[in-house]
Amino acid sequence: MLLRSAEADMGSAASLGMSSARKAWTRWPAVGLLALGLWQSSFAQTVPVTSPSSRSITEWLTRMHEASRQRAYTGTLVVSAGSAMSASRIWHVCDGTQQMERVETLTGAPRSTIRHNNDVITFAPDHKVAWVDKRESLGVFPELLRTPSNAIPDFYSVSESGVERVAGHLADVVQIAPRDALRFGYRIWSEKKTGLVVKLQTLGEQGSVLEQVAFSELQLDAPVRMDKLKRLMGDTKGYEVHRQTLRKTTPEAEGWRLKEPVPGFQSMSCHTREDDTVASGASPMQWVFSDGLASVSLFVEPFDPQRHGTEKSAVTGATHSLSRRIGSYWLTALGEVPPATLKRFASALERTR
Repeated sequence: MLLRSAEADMGSAASLGMSSARKAWTRWPAVGLLALGLWQSSFAQTVPVTSPSSRSITEWLTRMHEASRQRAYTGTLVVSAGSAMSASRIWHVCDGTQQMERVETLTGAPRSTIRHNNDVITFAPDHKVAWVDKRESLGVFPELLRTPSNAIPDFYSVSESGVERVAGHLADVVQIAPRDALRFGYRIWSEKKTGLVVKLQTLGEQGSVLEQVAFSELQLDAPVRMDKLKRLMGDTKGYEVHRQTLRKTTPEAEGWRLKEPVPGFQSMSCHTREDDTVASGASPMQWVFSDGLASVSLFVEPFDPQRHGTEKSAVTGATHSLSRRIGSYWLTALGEVPPATLKRFASALERTR
């Protein structure tokens, strides 16, 4: 979602199922970050009483989105997805048009990711390797309202659950419930004065918490300097730098289409990524869909019996994946959606030539 993870990436999940090479934190990769589950057990047991919202769902999401674009902050972000936990330190600054963000992992292998708008570089100091990439979002707290037409109210409803403190800040608790079984629900803590998202839970059936992202410590209006982050981003001395080339394309040009749409999900982008670690012509096509909150990526590449085994599915927290063979091609569908949604996409995808 809101997200990813995404993503997603969700990040470049081309690196996820296919060449399981680097899974640089994707989504909420991306994702790869974090987490604490302090609050998880209580929320998984009960669903709080909610009341009609004073704002529409579009008003709430616009407020949250704008808050991240207008404020500078630093904090410690924690994420729990299933049994996995991790934590990262984040520095964020935005002047309304230019965004810069630095994310430093505090658990697991050392990683430092710096983003300037869509330009991203990830440093792996242990191996002295850096990856330069383009990404629409780091996925910490997703870009909202990205679909061309705002159909979110057709697929989600909103209610309020009172006010709670998160990382020392008062926050409105907002419940976003799906209107069908093709998407998850969300419980969001929005800082009362600014609207900034300070905690977010992805909810499954009966309100169970599938994944949680939250600040354990947060300083608003922090003195984060954009020029300093730019210098850090350009300092690759001593690193082996790998660059990916993003080539925009269309599903039609690549010979693919969906036989029927998946309700609520609109096509957002389609591209291939090429780098010096992938053989020529083997770069997966990534076709991204979004309903404004949840997103799904379809990765399609030539079938390789050496790398692609039996058809399978997997889940980590709220992120599901599905892999299967389609003729002489291999599909990996990935998203923070129920498994049934990925199956709808996989069944609808077909080769046109």
